[in-house]
Amino acid sequence: MKNFLLVLLGSSVIALPALAALEDGATAPTFQAKASLDGKAFDFSLRDALDKGTVVVYFYPSAYTQGCNIQAHQFAVNMDKFTAAGASVIGVSLDSIERLNDFSADPDYCAGKLPVASDESGKIAASYGITVHEGRAGAKDTRGIEIGHGFAERTTFIVTPDGKIDESIGGLSPMENVQKSLEAVQGLQ
Repeated sequence: MKNFLLVLLGSSVIALPALAALEDGATAPTFQAKASLDGKAFDFSLRDALDKGTVVVYFYPSAYTQGCNIQAHQFAVNMDKFTAAGASVIGVSLDSIERLNDFSADPDYCAGKLPVASDESGKIAASYGITVHEGRAGAKDTRGIEIGHGFAERTTFIVTPDGKIDESIGGLSPMENVQKSLEAVQGLQ
């Protein structure tokens, strides 16, 4: 019962809408981070990604949690549509790169199509005005593995090649978040 209450409490914190995130029109903070794609770590640079087009930067609470699993899967199955709209996508969480290597290759979630970046210190999230909630002791992911880190609020930023935030998307379900993100990048064409 105690674990159930911890998961329930953790789920309610994860579902809260972002209130202090950067606003539309603001300059997006550039960042570099260790990221993973299809189980392989690499160095991600937002500046380099913006040189190629619009970037969808989405913050999510944690790999292998219910809503984040749905969101990663939806981004992965729609990746061709994002690419066709001239956009790339990078997920950012406080997960370790080792956890993200598993998540990025998992055929049920990122499926090798979606890169995810590690922000273990929470500095990237803080630079975007994303609230990070403390992790709950003993909280476990959908695989039964202890999470052991804080949770960034689910918020997505559509960043145009000039480094400006065209749109910020928060307070939506994981599926709605992806759909709204896709509509936003398609609207930029």
